[in-house]
Amino acid sequence: MRVHHLDCGPMRPLGGSLVDGRPGLLRPAELCCHVLLVESADGLVLVDSGFSRADLTNPRATLPPPFLLVARPRLDPAVTAFEQLKALGHDPADVRHIILTHLDLDHVGGISDFPEAAVHVHGPEFRAAMDPRTAAEKTRYRKAQWAHGPKWQVHEPTGGDRWFGLESVRPLPDLPEDDFLLIPLPGHTRGHAGVAVRTDSGWLLHAGDAYFHRDQLNPTPSIPPLLKAFEAQAQTIAETRLANQQRLRELHRDNDNITVFSAHDNTELTRFTS
Repeated sequence: MRVHHLDCGPMRPLGGSLVDGRPGLLRPAELCCHVLLVESADGLVLVDSGFSRADLTNPRATLPPPFLLVARPRLDPAVTAFEQLKALGHDPADVRHIILTHLDLDHVGGISDFPEAAVHVHGPEFRAAMDPRTAAEKTRYRKAQWAHGPKWQVHEPTGGDRWFGLESVRPLPDLPEDDFLLIPLPGHTRGHAGVAVRTDSGWLLHAGDAYFHRDQLNPTPSIPPLLKAFEAQAQTIAETRLANQQRLRELHRDNDNITVFSAHDNTELTRFTS
């Protein structure tokens, strides 16, 4: 399978090195929305979807003002998965599946550009978004982004196999067998998951927002202070989030044929695209 690594939501929050860890304090930080476009035997597959054309054309209709003020996304529809697919010579109508790590607004927005695709999501995450329990959940999930009525495929966290020590992994139906796996990694949200993709050179594990900065995979993990504050503010279950980060750290350390990456680290994305 051929895999393209796309940035479907560049964000430029203020804070420079305090956010992204790169040199320079008096500059905007550089964050991405790391999306995979997979050319599979079953058509095109997206892992996460970034923002939609509607999000970036009329942002106040779907994105809350505090998010726009702090995250400062690039309001250019050309960065959406829809437009980047077209630039690569693909027909967006050929996207048959979208697999989501979770339903936060910067991961799910793009699904509205592919209304005929099956949208795969972890069951606990689907229920959290459809029936939010807390004020934080009511804020983070933007129902306008799925008002078009997606073709949801909801997958429960039971009955799966183990995958490199991680539990409750489920192959996704209607996709090439065992090439796409949904791996529960709750903590950031109630139903957050990773998505593993088998390639000719090994596995890719899109860890979504289970961690935010590449140095969190180090034996002695670290994270820039403003990003650390955001990670803590955005978490739903702290203890579970930290335990899953440790599992990802061990996976990264012990398995040369697995490449782990997060959703928003621009340096990680650049390693695939440079």
